[in-house]
Amino acid sequence: MRTLKLQMQVSLDGFVAGANGEMDWMVWDWDDELKQYVKNITAPVDCIVLGRVLATGFIPTWEEQATNPETAEDFARTMNETPKVVFSKTLLESDWKRTALAKGDIVEEISRLKAQAGGDIIAYGGSSFVSALIQHGLIDEYHLFINPVALGSGIPIFTSLKSRLNLNLVRTESFSCGIVVLQYNASSLKPQ
Repeated sequence: MRTLKLQMQVSLDGFVAGANGEMDWMVWDWDDELKQYVKNITAPVDCIVLGRVLATGFIPTWEEQATNPETAEDFARTMNETPKVVFSKTLLESDWKRTALAKGDIVEEISRLKAQAGGDIIAYGGSSFVSALIQHGLIDEYHLFINPVALGSGIPIFTSLKSRLNLNLVRTESFSCGIVVLQYNASSLKPQ
């Protein structure tokens, strides 16, 4: 069974975006150690899952970075070459390279992906998509990048839970750019 990881930036008070979807508070000036952390968790990944809203900005941004000599690092190439599955009820087809659409039930689609042979799967968002993954107990590893900012209000990802979600702390690591990463594994007790 493949592992589904979540890598997501979160404010200190638990929001993944501001009240109007703002993301200008996120730290992107990552130090080399944080970049290495990301390389380590993504090395065994051979599938990226995304919601439609995030995919419309995420995929073109990485495609552009791979063609720019100043940003065309190995990681940009990896992001473009890794097959992606975009979850959407509205898109009829994908114009993006190496991208398939998933239009069915999220639990069935993710369970099918996890049952296939291959490496790990990673989810990057958006908030509604990740909330659904959390609600149905589909995430195996959480890599929460806690940013040094409190927003006061915004878009959370844990509000869809119908019961408590128990997690096991695996690791905490702080980085000089101000981000603290909390890694949790899902407990054997899944939310209902």
